[in-house]
Amino acid sequence: MSYCPYILIITKRGKNAFLNYKEPSKMIKYDISDKLTDMVEHLPCSFQKFRDVESIIKIVDIDGRAQVRDFSEDIERMLGSKMKSVKRLAESAEDADLYHEFNKTLQFDYYNSMLVNTMDDDGNFIELGGEFPLEENEHFNNIPVNTMQSDVQVPTNVYNKDPYILNGIYMSEALNDVFANNFKKDPTLTWQYFGSSSGFFRIYPGIKWTPDSNGVAAFDCRNRNWYIQAATSPKDIIIVVDISGSMKGLKMTIAKHTINTILDTLGENDFVNVIAYTDYVRYVEPCFQGTLVQADLDNREHFKVLVDDLHVKGEGKVAKAMKESFKILNEAATKGQGSLCNQAIMLITDGAMEDFKDVFEEFNWPDRRVRLFTYLIGREMTFADNTKWIACNNKGYYTHISTLADVQENVMEYLHVLSRPMVINHNHDIIWTEAYMDSVLFATKAQSLLLMTSVAMPVFSKKKETLSHGILLGVVGSDIPLLEVMKLAPRYRLDGKKLKPKPNYNSVDLAEVEWEDIDETLRTAMVKGETGTLSLNVRASVDKAKRPMFLTNDYFYTTINDTPFSFGMVLTRGHGQLMFMGTVSVEEGLHDLTSPDLSIAAEWTYCETDIDPHHRKYSQLQAVIRYLQGKEPDLECDDVLLQQTLFDAVVTAPLEAYWQAIMLNASGTEAGVETAFLGTRSGIIRLTRYTGMETRVAKKFLTPADKDNLFTMDHFPLWYRLAMENPPGRFLYYMPVEDNDNKDKTGTVGLPCDPWLSSIPSLILSSSLQVGRFFGEVDGSVMTALITSGMFKQVSLYDYQGMCRSGHSHSSSARPLVGVCVCVCISLKQTKITLMLTLYSLAHKAKKVDALQPCDTEYPGFVYDSSIRETNSLIKCGRCQKMFVVQAVPESNLVLMVVQADCDCSRQYSSITLEPKEVKYNASVKCNRMKSQKVRRRPNSCHAYHPKVSPLPSSLSPPLIVSVL
Repeated sequence: MSYCPYILIITKRGKNAFLNYKEPSKMIKYDISDKLTDMVEHLPCSFQKFRDVESIIKIVDIDGRAQVRDFSEDIERMLGSKMKSVKRLAESAEDADLYHEFNKTLQFDYYNSMLVNTMDDDGNFIELGGEFPLEENEHFNNIPVNTMQSDVQVPTNVYNKDPYILNGIYMSEALNDVFANNFKKDPTLTWQYFGSSSGFFRIYPGIKWTPDSNGVAAFDCRNRNWYIQAATSPKDIIIVVDISGSMKGLKMTIAKHTINTILDTLGENDFVNVIAYTDYVRYVEPCFQGTLVQADLDNREHFKVLVDDLHVKGEGKVAKAMKESFKILNEAATKGQGSLCNQAIMLITDGAMEDFKDVFEEFNWPDRRVRLFTYLIGREMTFADNTKWIACNNKGYYTHISTLADVQENVMEYLHVLSRPMVINHNHDIIWTEAYMDSVLFATKAQSLLLMTSVAMPVFSKKKETLSHGILLGVVGSDIPLLEVMKLAPRYRLDGKKLKPKPNYNSVDLAEVEWEDIDETLRTAMVKGETGTLSLNVRASVDKAKRPMFLTNDYFYTTINDTPFSFGMVLTRGHGQLMFMGTVSVEEGLHDLTSPDLSIAAEWTYCETDIDPHHRKYSQLQAVIRYLQGKEPDLECDDVLLQQTLFDAVVTAPLEAYWQAIMLNASGTEAGVETAFLGTRSGIIRLTRYTGMETRVAKKFLTPADKDNLFTMDHFPLWYRLAMENPPGRFLYYMPVEDNDNKDKTGTVGLPCDPWLSSIPSLILSSSLQVGRFFGEVDGSVMTALITSGMFKQVSLYDYQGMCRSGHSHSSSARPLVGVCVCVCISLKQTKITLMLTLYSLAHKAKKVDALQPCDTEYPGFVYDSSIRETNSLIKCGRCQKMFVVQAVPESNLVLMVVQADCDCSRQYSSITLEPKEVKYNASVKCNRMKSQKVRRRPNSCHAYHPKVSPLPSSLSPPLIVSVL
């Protein structure tokens, strides 16, 4: 016997509660004093349609090894097509430059993305701002774009008609046809671009660039991670800054800006430290003394804060700082730490009175393995010759920075120097960035902060006269939203995890995602690109981290060839291990698939509608129907998913008539019932509304805006997941939370129809029940007693992507703070009776806060011990005693609690809050976390040397200036 769909209605009338099962004519009356074990008894019955097709049903084990192999191959093909597109761009850009002759008087009118479609007061298009047709495009997040051609963004600090800019833009016009052809060959491509070493950025499709609030285009493609990683090999950088008394005022301001700009040119593959000096050496972060730390976002921002606090004093003596820097770099190379590639020292000073020849002879000559880059700060040129000599005799570069406006371009020169061995060799390495949230490029265009990765490739000059100079023209690249990768994993087989758009999402280590991987076995295997399996007992959470769950997960992982990525897949033991398969005819399936009460997961890929632009106008349901009808045979569809979808549509079809019959026979006892719905693993939802929008309490529930309760790209509905972890045959009560402050609240009750079919009939309960807060916040004394008795157990959960108020010790309430206690409470005060239903989690509306920063947070979860069915106790509170009785409601996730409410224990017992708290690490732990160098996958190649970039003889002495780099 299976559990058939049914409706459970609970209403409150005086002191009576009523239950109404499948047949409206049958009413059972219960006095509130009756045992609640009778209230939620379930009715086993025959699911007739299911039994009709039982002979053609089979339960299939999900083979994790085969699945991870198939998915990784699909991902490899998809990423491979992106790499081919980028290679075509690089080849075309180099050929265009080869045949372009530089013209310093070139006049060229191009589409400037800041100025397009801008008119003057006379109604004429301004210079560089001609008519540029733009149309909203769903494929590009509904941003107005021009898919016919690209346009060009130039940072405000770069002159947009500089001869080098104009020649580069003119040369790169050749990329327009390649952009369009790439998009035609691979319609899943998103943004393609060319970032020039001179500073302009050509982007396809063309867009209207919106400046910031100050009217400035601060975006500089050369600061982006994809540009930096493609233009140079990994590097170890020691920044040495002079903070002697002569650096006071504007000089120190310029020096700090120079340091910050250098830090902005570093990425995840680079390592760094910052040393300040006067007559002694001072690490700006004492914790990092004598070592290099990874230049991830957290560490870079940490350095910037410390640099901002530097103050000038004393006399500048740089020799000790130089020796310390060489020792750090030499030790890192010896121990196999750091980048294991380029090494450089950046000296920022207003003048070097010494030449340090003896220091270089001891630590760097004759090999000159460490490059020296010198930045002379201020207008004075007294010590310019010495500063130049230091750089030129150590394979570096000297630059003079006299104003803040000079900083950006001068800092960028060091990247060109480091890129020369790679450029001369013409090593076209393809790089992939770490996953990141792109909050800069299109922030003003309401882009949904997609988590993405970028693939990029350097572009070199192939002209014979410049070949030995190693001229880097720029970098070409393309963005790949990780949603495109997720689309390749069939959602009916896997459930995802919603990613939170935190500014440093990429810095979350795998060991922090899977807390129980204490020995980092899984992390190490995936970082090394191994293939294998692993099982872990894990503590997980759902419903925005409100509900703790204890699961046994099987992990399957492998590498993605020709990329730095690994692919991992998790199957939860239980419903995650099996699939329910059945076959019905296409005709019968189509008939039921077009029922008005049925919808399928709009974000899933039943059919690929992105490959052919003609198909983009179809919704997934429209595409499925046209494919099955033979009207669109060219559509690429997932036949296994379609088979499951048709089967589920047929099997669940009787619900529509049944729900309609309930509606027609409705009486007063159904008051408060708003919605009946069912979901299946194939992404189907059947839904019937019993009330109109104007009278509905849960106005958002199961609408397109209610992402939490729908099948989406990154998760199954919350009620679905909770029910699947619920024991079969037991009722699940769940509270979907509305965004508004409605006093009336809603709840759902559901039951798995069959553990393999995964069909969950549910409907919203009457809002006449008063919904309360987490009970620990209402009555800390009773909740404390329940924890002490063992009926509820507190567990700690962690969020390594939390956001905290800057300077405060508690977590921001920017996300809902929630409870997990389940109870039905009856408060007895005099003769008044109130019935309160509190579900596993209830959220209160969060307030917006400012000045948030990334942090680690710890938050409590409370788990009910189902072995304890009831408990009672007396709590002494001053002059009174509080009595309470708690009893589990059979076959449900509820408990009944009766509490004596006239005894106030709030003075003796504080409330138990569910608010997350920031994890405060002591100085030692924080230091170790920041400088930790875990096993990591390094780039496959290193270009730190080329014979044409030869070292100079050590006999050279100042002030002889040589500019061999």
